[in-house]
Amino acid sequence: MNELLKVNYDNDRITLSARELHEFLEIETPFKKWFGRMAEYGFSQEIDYREVMDKIVQNPKGGRPSTDYEITLDMAKEIAMIQRSDKGKEVRQYFLELERKWNSPEAVMNRALEYSRKQVKALMEEKQGLIEENNQLKPKALFADAVSASNESILIGQLAKLIRQNGYEIGQNRLFEWMRENEYLIKKGERYNQPTQKSMDLGLFEVKERTITNPDGSTRITLTTKVTGKGQVYFINKFLS
Repeated sequence: MNELLKVNYDNDRITLSARELHEFLEIETPFKKWFGRMAEYGFSQEIDYREVMDKIVQNPKGGRPSTDYEITLDMAKEIAMIQRSDKGKEVRQYFLELERKWNSPEAVMNRALEYSRKQVKALMEEKQGLIEENNQLKPKALFADAVSASNESILIGQLAKLIRQNGYEIGQNRLFEWMRENEYLIKKGERYNQPTQKSMDLGLFEVKERTITNPDGSTRITLTTKVTGKGQVYFINKFLS
């Protein structure tokens, strides 16, 4: 994916420069007037955007640098949609792709793992007496913290991949078989490979329903079993213990 605009990542969200977005969209209205108008579409300062000093765009009359705004990705998407132009459509698709990658299970877990590592380091620096306890925080525990921080459900095949990455060798087919044998998934019948009532009561799975239109105009419904964040922690601990 080509980088249309520079974005900034932190552990919570994606942000970018409103001035750079204004330039990319080729807006003829001066930036200050344009952004003021955009901000009136229900956005809140310090939540959707915050004022910053642009160190690159200098004031031609001298003095302080020009004002810029750091805006959230959600705000940028709405602004791009409002423009109703080819440039707006192009950059909005770019933002949607960024968001999809940012919210993928792998990205969410990587951020959670990094946050966990920073927390451990801070505790060790704060009090040397906690070093021994912190050394007990094995990668498995960090991994479980990362998964529990995820609100994204994943496919069973993706769960098998995550378990392998953490040291336990298992493939998608073998994981399906294990879940059926251990009564997490239904073994046969019309609901084959769908969650058992026990699994649903534990909150380990959710079933995604999708309606598909066939070429002849008829429709059919497909059901996809996905593992919840709680289910990911549950099964990973099952295998790693």
